[in-house]
Amino acid sequence: MTKRGSSRQVSKHPDAGAQRALIIACFVNRVGNGLFNTASILYFTFVVHLPATQVGLGLTVAGLIGLTAGIPAGNLADKVGPRTIWLVTLAVQAVSMTAFVWIDSWLAFTLVATVDRLAASAGGGAGGALIARASGDKPAAFRAKLRTYVNLGVVMGTLGSAFAIQIDTRPAYTVLILTNAASFAVAGLVAFLGVPNYRPVPQPKEHRQWSVLTDRPYVSFVALYSVMGLQYQTVSLLLPLWLTTQTDAPRWIVVVVYIVNNGVCLLLQSKLGSKVETTRQGGRALRLAGILFLVSCVLMALSADVPAWAALALTVVAVGIHSLGEVWESSGGYALGFNLAPDHAQGQYQGFFGVGFNAGQAVAPAFLTGVVLALGHPGWLLLGVLFAGLGVAGPPVAAWGERTRPATPEEATLSKADT
Repeated sequence: MTKRGSSRQVSKHPDAGAQRALIIACFVNRVGNGLFNTASILYFTFVVHLPATQVGLGLTVAGLIGLTAGIPAGNLADKVGPRTIWLVTLAVQAVSMTAFVWIDSWLAFTLVATVDRLAASAGGGAGGALIARASGDKPAAFRAKLRTYVNLGVVMGTLGSAFAIQIDTRPAYTVLILTNAASFAVAGLVAFLGVPNYRPVPQPKEHRQWSVLTDRPYVSFVALYSVMGLQYQTVSLLLPLWLTTQTDAPRWIVVVVYIVNNGVCLLLQSKLGSKVETTRQGGRALRLAGILFLVSCVLMALSADVPAWAALALTVVAVGIHSLGEVWESSGGYALGFNLAPDHAQGQYQGFFGVGFNAGQAVAPAFLTGVVLALGHPGWLLLGVLFAGLGVAGPPVAAWGERTRPATPEEATLSKADT
């Protein structure tokens, strides 16, 4: 079978300074994102006076167009260096976010949102390549650690947005928007000062700008992980709707769901993620996640058949189990996403990874509300079985990917120790 080139041609030593800078940059940026994302729909509907349906349509258009930037920007990051491209995307998002202050029509909103989504998609591939370069031989472990701080930043930003929502005036929302815009600029400054401008990895003659699309194991992994990504909106979208329309649980249970989900991820992401380093471990992590999601889906469905106090207890247990599955799912995804990507094409591969994941998130609301919620109990069982089936496919896909590329001596040692 044709080998795709070594996936570890760069330094194996983690760059502690670059990692600290990336953590600070991403944390600051996510605080800003948390401030804006929570209150954005209120701003666009009650301040700009756009109908909710138009806001949804504009975001859908922007999201779909934004997908097109992932692979091209990743290729550019591979050619000129990931830091340069990431800094450019942060600058573009700082400007586009600021422009939201002046929009007054659906067309203006959609155009600005499209520019923002194009930059976000481009930044995903470049940022992923930058993480791979700064993390040495443990990109999955560092990505898990980084996710802990990212989640913390989002939580802090979300809590902070409550003040503007309570005040509910245009100036209050404007402060949130401009603070988010500033977070992109500050993140870029921190990265510029603290992250080296890594030189591009030499590319072999057989490399192509769309090579990732011919890498069937990687494409299969991205497809698997993108569908499994339904689990994120299961907690943020499907479960709140289910609890408020189909159960006797008090409405404040939605807040409890959010706290439990984020609390478990904050406490366990780095600890458990550090245990998932090899491709084989990543496959097993996905399998475990699928089983946990199946159990949680069953418990979530049962919450509609019990008294309010029992629904509350079932929901807390279900979300706790689901959140544990989320930790294993993201850790497995990081391990396969980085380990199966060759160093000379990390930008391209991470860009494609982002395209697949974001496409899955785009269709998630329609599937979760139109199929799962509409079917009720059978819908939850269907969703749980889907998650379990995808999880079971994790180890075979990981083994397939591992067979199609050569392992370095260090990876071989880890794999032997793992058996």
